[in-house]
Amino acid sequence: MNKKTIVVKFGTSTLTQGSPKLNSPHMMEIVRQIAKLHNDGFRIVIVTSGAIAAGRHYLNHPQLPPTIASKQLLAAVGQSQLIQAWEKLFAIYDIHIGQLLLTRADIEDRERFLNARDTLHALLDNHIIPVINENDAVATAEIKVGDNDNLSALVAILVQAEQLYLLTDQQGLFDSDPRKNPGAKLIPVVEQITDHIRSIAGGSGSNLGSGGMMTKIIAADVATRSGIETIIAPGDRPNVIADLAYEQNIGTKFIAHQSDRLESRKQWLFAAPSAGVITVDEGAQNAILEQNKSLLPAGIVNVEGRFSRGEVVKIRTQSGKDIALGMPRYNSDALQLIKGRKSTYIENVLGYEYGAVAMHRDDMIIL
Repeated sequence: MNKKTIVVKFGTSTLTQGSPKLNSPHMMEIVRQIAKLHNDGFRIVIVTSGAIAAGRHYLNHPQLPPTIASKQLLAAVGQSQLIQAWEKLFAIYDIHIGQLLLTRADIEDRERFLNARDTLHALLDNHIIPVINENDAVATAEIKVGDNDNLSALVAILVQAEQLYLLTDQQGLFDSDPRKNPGAKLIPVVEQITDHIRSIAGGSGSNLGSGGMMTKIIAADVATRSGIETIIAPGDRPNVIADLAYEQNIGTKFIAHQSDRLESRKQWLFAAPSAGVITVDEGAQNAILEQNKSLLPAGIVNVEGRFSRGEVVKIRTQSGKDIALGMPRYNSDALQLIKGRKSTYIENVLGYEYGAVAMHRDDMIIL
Protein backbone atom coordinates (compact mmCIF):
# COMPACT_ATOMS: atom_id res chain seq x y z
CA MET A 1 0.00 0.00 0.00
CA ASN A 2 1.59 3.27 -1.12
CA LYS A 3 0.83 5.93 1.46
CA LYS A 4 2.26 9.36 2.08
CA THR A 5 5.34 10.15 4.16
CA ILE A 6 4.68 12.25 7.27
CA VAL A 7 7.15 13.88 9.66
CA VAL A 8 5.74 14.44 13.15
CA LYS A 9 7.57 16.78 15.52
CA PHE A 10 6.82 16.60 19.24
CA GLY A 11 7.74 19.51 21.47
CA THR A 12 8.77 19.03 25.07
CA SER A 13 5.49 20.48 26.30
CA THR A 14 3.56 17.85 24.32
CA LEU A 15 5.59 14.94 25.68
CA THR A 16 5.51 16.18 29.28
CA GLN A 17 1.95 17.52 29.20
CA GLY A 18 3.11 20.44 31.28
CA SER A 19 4.68 18.27 33.98
CA PRO A 20 8.41 18.16 34.85
CA LYS A 21 8.85 14.69 33.28
CA LEU A 22 7.87 12.64 30.24
CA ASN A 23 4.20 11.68 30.43
CA SER A 24 4.15 7.94 29.74
CA PRO A 25 0.36 7.56 29.29
CA HIS A 26 0.31 10.40 26.75
CA MET A 27 3.32 8.98 24.90
CA MET A 28 1.52 5.62 24.84
CA GLU A 29 -1.43 7.30 23.14
CA ILE A 30 0.92 8.92 20.60
CA VAL A 31 2.53 5.55 19.83
CA ARG A 32 -0.90 3.90 19.46
CA GLN A 33 -1.83 6.41 16.74
CA ILE A 34 1.50 6.13 14.93
CA ALA A 35 1.40 2.32 15.11
CA LYS A 36 -2.02 2.32 13.43
CA LEU A 37 -0.81 4.63 10.65
CA HIS A 38 2.37 2.56 10.28
CA ASN A 39 0.31 -0.59 9.85
CA ASP A 40 -1.96 1.24 7.40
CA GLY A 41 1.06 1.87 5.17
CA PHE A 42 2.01 5.44 6.08
CA ARG A 43 5.73 6.22 6.31
CA ILE A 44 6.17 8.04 9.64
CA VAL A 45 9.26 9.89 10.86
CA ILE A 46 9.42 11.22 14.43
CA VAL A 47 11.40 14.32 15.43
CA THR A 48 11.38 14.39 19.22
CA SER A 49 12.30 16.95 21.82
CA GLY A 50 12.36 16.12 25.52
CA ALA A 51 15.92 14.91 26.21
CA ILE A 52 16.78 17.75 28.58
CA ALA A 53 13.49 17.41 30.47
CA ALA A 54 14.01 13.64 30.72
CA GLY A 55 17.56 14.10 31.99
CA ARG A 56 16.53 16.66 34.56
CA HIS A 57 13.86 14.32 35.94
CA TYR A 58 16.16 11.28 35.89
CA LEU A 59 18.74 13.18 37.99
CA ASN A 60 16.01 14.35 40.37
CA HIS A 61 16.07 18.00 39.26
CA PRO A 62 19.61 18.98 40.27
CA GLN A 63 20.56 22.60 40.84
CA LEU A 64 22.94 23.30 37.97
CA PRO A 65 24.47 26.57 36.77
CA PRO A 66 22.67 28.08 33.76
CA THR A 67 25.38 27.14 31.27
CA ILE A 68 25.52 25.34 27.95
CA ALA A 69 27.53 22.58 29.64
CA SER A 70 24.64 22.01 32.06
CA LYS A 71 22.18 21.66 29.19
CA GLN A 72 24.54 19.29 27.42
CA LEU A 73 24.89 17.25 30.62
CA LEU A 74 21.12 16.93 30.92
CA ALA A 75 20.80 16.09 27.22
CA ALA A 76 23.50 13.41 27.48
CA VAL A 77 21.73 11.74 30.42
CA GLY A 78 18.23 12.30 29.10
CA GLN A 79 18.71 11.16 25.51
CA SER A 80 19.01 7.51 26.54
CA GLN A 81 15.94 7.86 28.76
CA LEU A 82 13.99 9.43 25.91
CA ILE A 83 14.87 6.82 23.30
CA GLN A 84 14.20 3.99 25.78
CA ALA A 85 10.75 5.42 26.40
CA TRP A 86 9.97 5.43 22.66
CA GLU A 87 11.52 2.00 22.14
CA LYS A 88 9.56 0.29 24.93
CA LEU A 89 6.26 1.73 23.77
CA PHE A 90 6.74 0.81 20.10
CA ALA A 91 7.85 -2.69 21.13
CA ILE A 92 4.31 -3.28 22.41
CA TYR A 93 3.21 -3.10 18.76
CA ASP A 94 6.21 -5.09 17.46
CA ILE A 95 7.49 -2.01 15.64
CA HIS A 96 11.20 -1.30 15.39
CA ILE A 97 12.61 2.21 15.65
CA GLY A 98 15.98 3.61 14.57
CA GLN A 99 17.60 6.53 16.35
CA LEU A 100 19.38 9.36 14.53
CA LEU A 101 21.11 12.08 16.54
CA LEU A 102 21.91 15.03 14.31
CA THR A 103 23.75 18.28 14.81
CA ARG A 104 23.52 21.30 12.60
CA ALA A 105 26.93 20.32 11.23
CA ASP A 106 25.50 17.00 10.02
CA ILE A 107 22.94 18.87 7.97
CA GLU A 108 25.27 21.63 6.81
CA ASP A 109 27.86 19.23 5.37
CA ARG A 110 26.71 18.05 1.96
CA GLU A 111 28.14 14.54 2.21
CA ARG A 112 26.76 13.98 5.71
CA PHE A 113 23.43 15.48 4.62
CA LEU A 114 23.18 12.99 1.78
CA ASN A 115 24.28 10.14 4.08
CA ALA A 116 21.52 11.07 6.53
CA ARG A 117 19.02 11.11 3.67
CA ASP A 118 20.09 7.65 2.54
CA THR A 119 19.87 6.28 6.09
CA LEU A 120 16.37 7.67 6.55
CA HIS A 121 15.16 6.16 3.28
CA ALA A 122 16.74 2.81 4.19
CA LEU A 123 14.94 2.79 7.55
CA LEU A 124 11.59 3.67 5.97
CA ASP A 125 12.02 1.14 3.17
CA ASN A 126 12.53 -1.54 5.83
CA HIS A 127 9.46 -0.49 7.84
CA ILE A 128 11.51 0.97 10.68
CA ILE A 129 10.35 4.26 12.20
CA PRO A 130 13.18 6.84 12.44
CA VAL A 131 13.29 8.76 15.72
CA ILE A 132 15.38 11.91 15.36
CA ASN A 133 16.64 14.48 17.83
CA GLU A 134 19.16 17.28 17.83
CA ASN A 135 22.41 15.94 19.29
CA ASP A 136 22.52 18.59 22.01
CA ALA A 137 25.07 16.68 24.08
CA VAL A 138 27.89 17.36 21.61
CA ALA A 139 26.69 20.56 19.95
CA THR A 140 29.51 23.11 20.03
CA ALA A 141 27.24 26.08 19.41
CA GLU A 142 24.65 27.27 21.89
CA ILE A 143 21.43 25.23 21.87
CA LYS A 144 19.33 27.61 19.84
CA VAL A 145 15.65 28.32 20.24
CA GLY A 146 13.52 26.07 18.06
CA ASP A 147 16.26 23.89 16.63
CA ASN A 148 13.95 20.88 16.51
CA ASP A 149 11.26 22.87 14.70
CA ASN A 150 13.81 23.79 12.04
CA LEU A 151 15.30 20.31 12.16
CA SER A 152 11.89 18.76 11.48
CA ALA A 153 11.45 20.90 8.35
CA LEU A 154 14.86 19.85 7.07
CA VAL A 155 14.10 16.20 7.87
CA ALA A 156 10.84 16.54 5.93
CA ILE A 157 12.88 17.75 2.95
CA LEU A 158 15.36 14.89 3.40
CA VAL A 159 12.65 12.23 3.24
CA GLN A 160 10.59 14.12 0.61
CA ALA A 161 7.58 14.09 2.91
CA GLU A 162 4.13 15.18 1.84
CA GLN A 163 3.26 16.57 5.27
CA LEU A 164 4.91 17.95 8.42
CA TYR A 165 3.00 18.05 11.72
CA LEU A 166 4.31 20.41 14.42
CA LEU A 167 2.55 19.26 17.58
CA THR A 168 2.58 21.69 20.47
CA ASP A 169 0.67 22.86 23.55
CA GLN A 170 -1.22 25.45 21.47
CA GLN A 171 -4.31 24.85 19.34
CA GLY A 172 -2.55 26.39 16.35
CA LEU A 173 -1.74 29.92 15.19
CA PHE A 174 -4.08 32.61 16.48
CA ASP A 175 -4.65 36.13 15.16
CA SER A 176 -3.37 37.44 18.51
CA ASP A 177 -1.88 35.94 21.68
CA PRO A 178 -4.63 33.73 23.22
CA ARG A 179 -2.89 33.90 26.61
CA LYS A 180 -3.43 37.66 26.68
CA ASN A 181 -6.54 38.05 24.53
CA PRO A 182 -9.49 35.74 25.33
CA GLY A 183 -11.09 36.79 22.04
CA ALA A 184 -8.18 35.58 19.92
CA LYS A 185 -9.31 33.54 16.92
CA LEU A 186 -7.62 30.47 15.48
CA ILE A 187 -6.34 30.88 11.91
CA PRO A 188 -7.36 27.61 10.19
CA VAL A 189 -5.46 28.09 6.92
CA VAL A 190 -2.42 30.16 5.94
CA GLU A 191 -2.03 30.47 2.17
CA GLN A 192 1.16 32.53 2.33
CA ILE A 193 3.56 33.29 5.20
CA THR A 194 3.67 37.09 5.20
CA ASP A 195 5.23 39.67 7.51
CA HIS A 196 1.82 39.94 9.18
CA ILE A 197 1.78 36.21 9.94
CA ARG A 198 5.29 36.47 11.39
CA SER A 199 4.33 39.47 13.50
CA ILE A 200 1.48 37.65 15.25
CA ALA A 201 3.51 34.49 15.94
CA GLY A 202 4.46 35.65 19.44
CA GLY A 203 7.01 34.12 21.81
CA SER A 204 7.54 30.82 23.55
CA GLY A 205 4.65 29.62 25.68
CA SER A 206 6.56 27.03 27.69
CA ASN A 207 9.64 27.11 29.89
CA LEU A 208 10.40 23.39 29.46
CA GLY A 209 11.39 23.39 25.81
CA SER A 210 13.33 25.72 23.56
CA GLY A 211 10.74 26.41 20.88
CA GLY A 212 8.14 29.11 20.33
CA MET A 213 5.50 29.83 17.72
CA MET A 214 7.89 31.95 15.66
CA THR A 215 10.26 29.01 15.13
CA LYS A 216 7.29 26.97 13.92
CA ILE A 217 6.44 29.68 11.39
CA ILE A 218 10.04 29.64 10.17
CA ALA A 219 9.93 25.84 9.89
CA ALA A 220 6.60 26.02 8.05
CA ASP A 221 8.09 28.55 5.63
CA VAL A 222 11.02 26.27 4.79
CA ALA A 223 8.80 23.20 4.43
CA THR A 224 6.01 24.78 2.38
CA ARG A 225 8.53 26.30 -0.03
CA SER A 226 9.65 22.74 -0.68
CA GLY A 227 6.10 21.60 -1.43
CA ILE A 228 5.46 20.12 2.03
CA GLU A 229 2.13 20.91 3.66
CA THR A 230 2.70 21.90 7.29
CA ILE A 231 0.22 21.82 10.17
CA ILE A 232 0.58 23.28 13.66
CA ALA A 233 -1.80 21.31 15.87
CA PRO A 234 -2.49 20.57 19.56
CA GLY A 235 -0.51 17.57 20.74
CA ASP A 236 -2.98 16.77 23.51
CA ARG A 237 -6.04 16.47 21.24
CA PRO A 238 -7.33 12.88 21.18
CA ASN A 239 -6.33 11.01 17.99
CA VAL A 240 -4.79 14.16 16.51
CA ILE A 241 -2.07 12.43 14.44
CA ALA A 242 -4.37 9.84 12.88
CA ASP A 243 -7.05 12.43 12.20
CA LEU A 244 -4.55 14.74 10.48
CA ALA A 245 -3.24 11.86 8.37
CA TYR A 246 -6.79 11.17 7.20
CA GLU A 247 -7.33 14.80 6.23
CA GLN A 248 -9.38 16.16 9.15
CA ASN A 249 -9.06 19.92 9.62
CA ILE A 250 -7.26 20.56 12.92
CA GLY A 251 -5.05 23.44 14.02
CA THR A 252 -3.47 25.72 11.42
CA LYS A 253 -2.64 24.38 7.97
CA PHE A 254 0.09 26.05 5.90
CA ILE A 255 -0.51 25.44 2.21
CA ALA A 256 2.39 23.93 0.28
CA HIS A 257 3.76 25.79 -2.74
CA GLN A 258 3.09 22.99 -5.21
CA SER A 259 3.31 25.29 -8.21
CA ASP A 260 7.02 25.86 -7.67
CA ARG A 261 7.88 22.67 -5.76
CA LEU A 262 11.65 22.42 -5.67
CA GLU A 263 13.34 19.56 -7.41
CA SER A 264 15.14 17.16 -5.08
CA ARG A 265 18.53 18.42 -6.27
CA LYS A 266 17.55 21.92 -5.10
CA GLN A 267 15.82 20.98 -1.84
CA TRP A 268 18.99 20.28 0.11
CA LEU A 269 20.23 23.80 -0.63
CA PHE A 270 18.13 24.97 2.31
CA ALA A 271 20.40 23.04 4.65
CA ALA A 272 23.65 22.62 2.75
CA PRO A 273 26.69 24.65 3.81
CA SER A 274 27.75 27.81 2.06
CA ALA A 275 31.22 27.25 0.62
CA GLY A 276 31.63 30.86 -0.45
CA VAL A 277 30.00 34.13 -1.45
CA ILE A 278 29.42 35.71 -4.86
CA THR A 279 28.73 39.44 -4.64
CA VAL A 280 26.70 40.84 -7.53
CA ASP A 281 26.00 44.30 -8.88
CA GLU A 282 22.61 45.98 -8.97
CA GLY A 283 21.87 44.85 -12.52
CA ALA A 284 22.43 41.19 -11.65
CA GLN A 285 20.46 41.61 -8.44
CA ASN A 286 17.46 42.90 -10.37
CA ALA A 287 17.80 40.19 -13.03
CA ILE A 288 17.73 37.47 -10.35
CA LEU A 289 14.99 38.91 -8.12
CA GLU A 290 12.75 40.73 -10.57
CA GLN A 291 13.24 38.93 -13.88
CA ASN A 292 13.81 35.34 -12.69
CA LYS A 293 17.06 35.16 -14.67
CA SER A 294 20.36 33.31 -14.30
CA LEU A 295 23.55 34.95 -13.03
CA LEU A 296 25.98 36.03 -15.74
CA PRO A 297 29.73 36.57 -15.16
CA ALA A 298 29.31 40.24 -16.07
CA GLY A 299 27.19 40.82 -12.96
CA ILE A 300 29.76 39.45 -10.51
CA VAL A 301 31.84 42.02 -8.63
CA ASN A 302 33.54 39.81 -6.02
CA VAL A 303 34.16 36.14 -5.18
CA GLU A 304 34.95 34.99 -1.62
CA GLY A 305 36.06 31.54 -0.47
CA ARG A 306 37.45 28.52 -2.28
CA PHE A 307 34.80 26.28 -3.78
CA SER A 308 34.37 23.71 -6.50
CA ARG A 309 31.94 23.72 -9.37
CA GLY A 310 28.59 22.55 -7.98
CA GLU A 311 29.17 23.47 -4.34
CA VAL A 312 26.62 25.72 -2.67
CA VAL A 313 27.43 29.42 -2.39
CA LYS A 314 25.55 32.52 -1.32
CA ILE A 315 24.67 35.31 -3.71
CA ARG A 316 25.03 38.64 -1.95
CA THR A 317 24.27 42.24 -2.92
CA GLN A 318 26.83 45.01 -2.64
CA SER A 319 24.93 46.28 0.40
CA GLY A 320 25.61 42.94 2.14
CA LYS A 321 22.20 41.26 1.84
CA ASP A 322 22.09 37.55 0.98
CA ILE A 323 19.45 37.08 -1.72
CA ALA A 324 19.97 33.51 -2.94
CA LEU A 325 21.73 30.18 -2.61
CA GLY A 326 22.95 28.26 -5.61
CA MET A 327 25.43 25.98 -7.31
CA PRO A 328 27.77 27.79 -9.75
CA ARG A 329 28.81 26.32 -13.09
CA TYR A 330 32.43 27.38 -12.44
CA ASN A 331 34.76 27.05 -9.45
CA SER A 332 36.00 30.01 -7.44
CA ASP A 333 39.31 30.33 -9.32
CA ALA A 334 37.50 30.44 -12.66
CA LEU A 335 34.94 32.95 -11.40
CA GLN A 336 37.74 35.23 -10.19
CA LEU A 337 39.06 35.27 -13.77
CA ILE A 338 35.75 35.83 -15.56
CA LYS A 339 33.94 38.11 -13.08
CA GLY A 340 32.77 41.35 -14.66
CA ARG A 341 33.34 39.99 -18.19
CA LYS A 342 30.87 39.26 -20.94
CA SER A 343 29.99 35.60 -21.43
CA THR A 344 31.55 35.58 -24.89
CA TYR A 345 34.98 35.94 -23.25
CA ILE A 346 34.69 32.85 -20.98
CA GLU A 347 36.40 30.40 -23.34
CA ASN A 348 39.11 32.87 -24.30
CA VAL A 349 39.96 33.51 -20.63
CA LEU A 350 39.65 29.97 -19.26
CA GLY A 351 40.38 27.84 -22.31
CA TYR A 352 37.08 26.01 -21.79
CA GLU A 353 33.48 26.84 -20.94
CA TYR A 354 30.50 25.21 -19.22
CA GLY A 355 27.99 27.59 -20.77
CA ALA A 356 27.33 31.29 -20.80
CA VAL A 357 25.98 31.63 -17.25
CA ALA A 358 27.91 31.61 -13.99
CA MET A 359 24.92 30.11 -12.17
CA HIS A 360 21.76 28.85 -13.86
CA ARG A 361 18.38 29.82 -12.50
CA ASP A 362 17.46 26.14 -12.11
CA ASP A 363 20.37 25.74 -9.66
CA MET A 364 19.33 28.69 -7.53
CA ILE A 365 16.98 29.29 -4.59
CA ILE A 366 15.82 32.79 -3.70
CA LEU A 367 16.02 33.45 0.03
